[in-house]
Amino acid sequence: MTRTTDAEPVAHAAALLTELAVGCSGGEEDVGRVRAVLVGRWADAVLDAAADRALLETVDALWVRGWTPRDAVEVLRRRLGTGVVAPLGDVLAADARRRPATWSLAGVDATVWWDVGSPLVTQWRTGRGLPHGEALGWVVRVVGAARRLPALPAVGPAGDDGAGGADPRILARVRGLLAKAESTSFPEEAEALSAKAQELMARHALERAVVDPAPRGGAASASVRRLWLDAPYTSAKSSLVHQVAGANRCRAVSLAALDLVTVIGWPTDLDTVELLVTSLLVQAGRAMAAEGSRGSRTGGSRTRSFRHAFLLSYATRIGERLREAGATAQEEAVRESDGALLPVLAARGEAVERTTAELFPTITTKRFSVGNAAGWRAGREAADAASLHLGREALE
Repeated sequence: MTRTTDAEPVAHAAALLTELAVGCSGGEEDVGRVRAVLVGRWADAVLDAAADRALLETVDALWVRGWTPRDAVEVLRRRLGTGVVAPLGDVLAADARRRPATWSLAGVDATVWWDVGSPLVTQWRTGRGLPHGEALGWVVRVVGAARRLPALPAVGPAGDDGAGGADPRILARVRGLLAKAESTSFPEEAEALSAKAQELMARHALERAVVDPAPRGGAASASVRRLWLDAPYTSAKSSLVHQVAGANRCRAVSLAALDLVTVIGWPTDLDTVELLVTSLLVQAGRAMAAEGSRGSRTGGSRTRSFRHAFLLSYATRIGERLREAGATAQEEAVRESDGALLPVLAARGEAVERTTAELFPTITTKRFSVGNAAGWRAGREAADAASLHLGREALE
């Protein structure tokens, strides 16, 4: 991305593009009207430079409002489709050239492949195969959608790059175990693999708590991880995140309008939550699909209410099992540490609550209603099959 030497018309064109994009619905006809207004006023060279400028100013505004590159990709992919990911990665890479030490682009495929001396939008015609009108329309959609996003609590670079406190060797082993649990068609095997993975992470987290205690005097701040959920049934899926987070000494806060759950905790505990949630959602989806479609007595579909109840029940039962297992693991770790673990966990708990209150000063509790008893029973049975009992024998 670059700036043209004739700055005044570029600035005017970028400002109008942004103004029109914010008021644009994103539909094909609406975007077409915006394109027609812009093309009727400026030449392609000016519009390409203006599009670059509007995109960079838009991501600047996102970072000021608490968003991170990963968040931007996640929300825009959901709102505009998977085709947004590659060109948005280009925009993020161009932005990163201006602030290389501010944040990383972990999880975002963004490399500088273009000639930085020419507008990026110009080079999309050959590098991305986007005609000028299509590229300009894409810019209008992205700028409009991004500018309309609400502000998020600022979480800093750690909230973006997903850096955790767990030993990479432990993480690799756990990911391997969970991948096997997700792929097997035998519930008993999935149960054993999930139990082994949970045991590894639980014991590792408690051991690290003794080695890396929180600073004394209440000065510690917890870390933050943002988890994005895919439709459908995102509200029910968020319940699973809350259950897993609570069982691992973390707090979770949902932003339903964005399909986003923010989890606050210690890095190693956050690693556990993210790994477990990802795997359990896969296992729950497979078990739910195996139940098939459901119909009412009148011939209507009850599949949606069944699956919503299924996921809520699954989450509730998983939470019960994780809390039971966590209590057992913690008692054993406290005993092995001669009680040294208790003040560390207490200090970390205070830090988690304090950080949560700072980020979300006004939190409301949402209660879910279940209108499908069959779905509730099936979800509980599936959660029992995905038992996460913590036992040292799982490692033997």
